[in-house]
Amino acid sequence: MSLPEILHATYPLPPASLDKLLALAEYVALPKGTCLFRDDTLAQFVYVLQHGLARVYARRADREVTFWFSEAGAVLVSIRGYTEQAVSYETIELLEDSGLFRLPMQALQDLYRTDLHLANWGRVLVERVWRQAEQQFIARQFRTAEERYADLLAHSPHLLQRVALGHIASYLGITQVTLSRVRAKLK
Repeated sequence: MSLPEILHATYPLPPASLDKLLALAEYVALPKGTCLFRDDTLAQFVYVLQHGLARVYARRADREVTFWFSEAGAVLVSIRGYTEQAVSYETIELLEDSGLFRLPMQALQDLYRTDLHLANWGRVLVERVWRQAEQQFIARQFRTAEERYADLLAHSPHLLQRVALGHIASYLGITQVTLSRVRAKLK
């Protein structure tokens, strides 16, 4: 997927506005294990994942809680850094060698003040991230571990081949032992 296609998938932009975004973009190839954002730093960039896989998680005293996984075509952003210019509460780590486009966050904010189409693109971007977070929250509150795992199998079965089971368990809000039981039960 090309950068213009990914950007248009978020919100269709007229050519002049798209050109402004493309002028900011810098392609970077980063290795597996790279943290794009950390929960103790101020995010400086928004990333667009051209290929690869990323995990969004928060660290707690004795564990990591995975919020979601992002694949090619995803826009990776620290919402707190993006909306409040504050230190991130999440970490975004690459689970595979990845190709990304990097957009400076301050330059994006400047464009939002001068281009209504880009301001709308930014608004829709945040709405999508909030919707994803809400869906994950609701799933954890109202669905059983078996239902959450079945949903993962139905919508993203390939993640089981690409993501460590510990990260899958964390995403589902269960331990690895419980994940093993759920997998055995659903076979």
